[in-house]
Amino acid sequence: MKQIDVKEFIAAMEELEKERGIKKDYLIESLEAALVTAYKKNFDTVDNVKVTIDGDSGELHIYAVMEVVEESEDPLLEISLKDALKVNKKASIGETVDIEIKPKDFGRIAAQTAKQVVVQKIREVERDMVYNEYSDKKGEIVSGLVQKADTGAIIIDLGKLEGIMPPKEQIESEHYKVNDKIRGYVMSVEKGAKGNPQVIVSRSHPDFVRRLFELEIPEIYEGLIEVKSVSRDPGNRSKVAVYSKNQNIDPVGSCVGQKGVRIQNIINELNGEKIDVIEWSEDPSTYIAASLLPAQVLAVDSNVEEKFAQVIVPDDQLSLAIGKSGQNARLAARLTNWKIDIKSESQIRELIAKASEDSESEVFEPDNIEENEE
Repeated sequence: MKQIDVKEFIAAMEELEKERGIKKDYLIESLEAALVTAYKKNFDTVDNVKVTIDGDSGELHIYAVMEVVEESEDPLLEISLKDALKVNKKASIGETVDIEIKPKDFGRIAAQTAKQVVVQKIREVERDMVYNEYSDKKGEIVSGLVQKADTGAIIIDLGKLEGIMPPKEQIESEHYKVNDKIRGYVMSVEKGAKGNPQVIVSRSHPDFVRRLFELEIPEIYEGLIEVKSVSRDPGNRSKVAVYSKNQNIDPVGSCVGQKGVRIQNIINELNGEKIDVIEWSEDPSTYIAASLLPAQVLAVDSNVEEKFAQVIVPDDQLSLAIGKSGQNARLAARLTNWKIDIKSESQIRELIAKASEDSESEVFEPDNIEENEE
């Protein structure tokens, strides 16, 4: 049958294989399948059609796959043994033979189909390449321009594709405008309904703060300091626990920087969100006391089995330790993964006094009095 612009078509496929890594054999297989569909659609035929394309010459052949029988009763699906032997001398009953078909004007249909298939496969491969590229960026920070900000979700132009920042991943106190340059944390990369990659971006995730620390603090990037835990009330306050095995390194001081320069860069990125940097300790009491900064702690009674801590603070530090609407205590509990009960000195004294009174009253129970009188 007439070739599909043989030299141009084969040359185009070979070029695609070199430049984009799309295998020529894969394109040919895809085109053969598409041509079968096109043939059935245009010539209203049955399902026993086969199309082959020669990868070297580009020659196109269409065959009807016929079952060999003694006497044919269905000329569309069956061929008699006598006629089959004319095509293939080794044909036998029960097998199939390929009878070439030469439909009129199919060359034009084939050329159109070839173009559509190649364009489609290029798009698929490009989508897969972008998907794979951004799959590797999961858990990292990306930058982009706000493309759409008039609905709940923010659409971000990341260059090769769009990022989506759902409402719950936004910071309530931030307001985004079209063409604003913003950074976000890649939570996941998914394939949409049409196969297009979708990058879900967050600015409220605790790991966004963790990644900012890695970018801004060289010692963290180099592994000299480790970010042990992050807890966050997005837009308001974060607590970050850091640690270094090297006793010569001050992990908190390194993160804050001289005159707070390093931490200020992170605060600026978060539009003024306050950040408490504390030193992590394997001793629960020490770690819990540090987690409640900026409040001062007098004592910590910790129950390791239940991961419960009773914390005592000076009277004038109680409100600071708990924080507005319980924010400081809540962030400390998330940071340490412990239940924390905070009480002032006065409250503890009252509890001790009450416990003492209750203990003394037990001595003068009626049964005890009667026993003494006897």
